[in-house]
Amino acid sequence: MAAKNLLIIMSDEHSFETAGCYGHGIVKTPNIDGLAARGTRFTNAYTPSPICVPTRAAIQTGRHVHEIKSWDSATPYNGSPPSWGHELIAAGRRSVSIGKLHFRSGEDDNGFEPEICPMHVVNGLGWISGMLREDLPPNGEPSREYAEMIGPGGSSYVDYDRDVCAAACDWLQGGATASDVPWTAFVSMVAPHYPLTPPQQFYDLYPPGEMDLPRDPLAYERHPFLKEFREFWNFEDYFTPESRNVARASYYGLISYMDDNVGKILGALEVSGAADDTIVIYTSDHGDMIGNHGFWAKCTMYEDSAGVPLIIAGQGIDQGRVVDDACTLLDLYPTTLDVAGIEPKLDPAPRAGVSLLKAARGEAAGRTVLSEYHDGGCRSGFYMVRWDQWKYIDYLKYPPQLFDLNKDPLELMDLGNSSDHANIVAEGRRRLEAFLDPEATNAEALRRQAARVAEHGGRDALLSQGTFGYTPIEGST
Repeated sequence: MAAKNLLIIMSDEHSFETAGCYGHGIVKTPNIDGLAARGTRFTNAYTPSPICVPTRAAIQTGRHVHEIKSWDSATPYNGSPPSWGHELIAAGRRSVSIGKLHFRSGEDDNGFEPEICPMHVVNGLGWISGMLREDLPPNGEPSREYAEMIGPGGSSYVDYDRDVCAAACDWLQGGATASDVPWTAFVSMVAPHYPLTPPQQFYDLYPPGEMDLPRDPLAYERHPFLKEFREFWNFEDYFTPESRNVARASYYGLISYMDDNVGKILGALEVSGAADDTIVIYTSDHGDMIGNHGFWAKCTMYEDSAGVPLIIAGQGIDQGRVVDDACTLLDLYPTTLDVAGIEPKLDPAPRAGVSLLKAARGEAAGRTVLSEYHDGGCRSGFYMVRWDQWKYIDYLKYPPQLFDLNKDPLELMDLGNSSDHANIVAEGRRRLEAFLDPEATNAEALRRQAARVAEHGGRDALLSQGTFGYTPIEGST
């Protein structure tokens, strides 16, 4: 008998390599590791965009960012086009969310009934100053805040995740069993997203003096686009060697705090009696650079930022299997429908995703996956395609990057200008153009963002509203 329910647990900003089951030698993630041991782990999973809002819109609709025009952190999902949740509800199934969504508003029909403890973008608008692309604004205050809000003590985000975890456990042991109607539950936490202030007990797991050092911290100086990008995302300017160690220890502590909550949620599923009928997925919306290559937070196409952990477990899923085929968070859309045994009716047009039930059986081999960025901090967008061992990054008017991830998993050797790899660079561009027209897509994003800046009163009006480094919890300061 196939599993009838689906539990998706999503964290925020969890780099795939920072988990025990992915080979990290420091970070302690016993619950995520346990899920991987009894399921299938994907080693080459990618976000559709290395920043929250566009990614979450893409996940919900199963469509690439450029398809749904959710270019940036000020263009959140608003209930259209139909989501996988809409399809499930239309088919008579239950679809519930608990935690962070980062959509426009709970007043929209987002495909969840109900939304429990939701977090949406600020004022239904989000990070509107990120749409200032041609004349970039300074990013000093959020960068300073990132570097200074570190160390033990907790935060509104830690408190929020505690509430999300409790609500998820309550629902699994109550609401989930209140009806025989099959369900899909999307449980979404904010850890290990900054502020990097974990509870003391989890921070204490990682003595700052024993931290690993950021790798290749001056990499950005070797590429003109990244050098310019680093001028905006200048978190590193506010760190000292000592505070850098504290920040990395804090990030790891938040991961262990998040993992502890994952364990509580999985424990509640067991207590509910529904575990045998439930497929479980763990993933994150994107990663965090934590100082590697000279960057912190997300927004780059390095593996730390664009790669995500992805694990699926449950009835019919091979235990302990590792799948190296490239996959994408867009795969969550067809997976939800596959578990439910339904076909899309509200929006049946083809999608790029492949059900993880099939991917776990090796049926997604040979794919190329796409990630794209059209948000703040850069004057033009950029793209990444991944296939076989190759990662190609296209910066439009800037030189491309190319990495052979089999030989160079830490991305220390850029082959983009290597004459010996000119054919692979050309192949990367060809595969990118199979998805979209890079220049035309970039122009469309910039044109739409400029129009919206004008709608909001222009550059000075946007800057006068201030900016922020992370979405505040409603009611917190």
